[in-house]
Amino acid sequence: MDQKIGTTPSAMTAERAPSEHRHAGSMQRRSLASACLAHLLHDGYTDQLYAYLPIWQPEFGLSYAGLAVVRALYYGTMGGLQVPADRLAARLSTRAALVLATLIAAAGFQIMALPFGFPALCIGLIVAGVGSSVQHPRASLLVANAYGKASRGPLGIYNFSGDIGKAIFPAAVALLLPFVAWRPVVRLMSLAGLAVALALLALVPRQPAAAPQARIEAEGGNGRGFGLLLAIGAFDTAARMGYLLFLPFLLRGKGGNETILGLGLAMLFAGGALGKAFCGWLGEHLGVVWSVILTEAATALLMVATLMLALKPVLVVLPLLGIVLNGTSSVLYATVPELARTGEVGRAFALFYTAVIGFGGLSPIVYGAIADHSSKTIGVIASALTAAATIPVVCALRPFLHEGTHIDSGMPTEKKRHASTMR
Repeated sequence: MDQKIGTTPSAMTAERAPSEHRHAGSMQRRSLASACLAHLLHDGYTDQLYAYLPIWQPEFGLSYAGLAVVRALYYGTMGGLQVPADRLAARLSTRAALVLATLIAAAGFQIMALPFGFPALCIGLIVAGVGSSVQHPRASLLVANAYGKASRGPLGIYNFSGDIGKAIFPAAVALLLPFVAWRPVVRLMSLAGLAVALALLALVPRQPAAAPQARIEAEGGNGRGFGLLLAIGAFDTAARMGYLLFLPFLLRGKGGNETILGLGLAMLFAGGALGKAFCGWLGEHLGVVWSVILTEAATALLMVATLMLALKPVLVVLPLLGIVLNGTSSVLYATVPELARTGEVGRAFALFYTAVIGFGGLSPIVYGAIADHSSKTIGVIASALTAAATIPVVCALRPFLHEGTHIDSGMPTEKKRHASTMR
């Protein structure tokens, strides 16, 4: 009788397995989509500030150095608070942390739009920076937790989503400012943040605060080699920001006008967005070491090539340079969970982003000083040499990486064992 109307335990398990698999896949997709949405908004918030600077300069009587300081109120707060903000946010669920951080960032932009002059602008920038300091470590951890050892590709997609925000928000602000005063535009951006916060409230899976930590503990490393990864990330960011400092002057020196400058930057950033996604895939198939060697070597060579080529060939080269210039970061970000200390993946992401953002802010000053005492050509060469300097460092990183991240990761198990023995 039982066999007619019931099912055996093995049959029940078999029936339950596809349902559980579909549920896990749905949770992964929701985690990735919500992390990408948060990254898109907060990176868009960061880069849209460039569009306001020409308006703020005459309105508040600021010098170029003053504008840099105003921008640093947001950028410096966001970068400097990565670690402490992540530590505080770790007491909340990832869902609550991302929603609250987005609301704080949106509130900062609302404060900026208040008619109280320069003090309101400065306070709003600081508040927005506080909100945006949470996104990188928490959203990265959300993706790493959802996908575990298979997180390299999804983290590349997450990294790519930030570039979409960097393209959308500054463009939207630039299109609105000729027709609308800057304060209503800032309020509109604040409303966009509120809409994203509501979307995250519905999209981020509900989970206890300790769930990501517990799952990663079984997958993370013991922290050895993380310092080398930080050095690679710092060198990679320094080379990128140094080159971007000189690119407009490089194009102008080859006869480019303002339209050509805009086109060149757009082509470089378009290639960079593609590189974020492509190099995440490359890291899965070639491994960390070979992916970084190839992208950094290509970066150094293409930087030097833009010095030697005429304007039109340079415009052809720029998308290719953008792919490798930005793409390395996807490989590096996806390696953080592997090299983080056990149970400290969130903190490791915070430290990594602090290093990257910090060098991104300081390196243009260093390369600018080099060029001031020599020429922009020497400045570009210095940037290229910095990219090349990552190659010996990533080779030193090889012993700290799991076997699956090496170039032989696609080999069958027995061939891997044999290759390991031969090495």
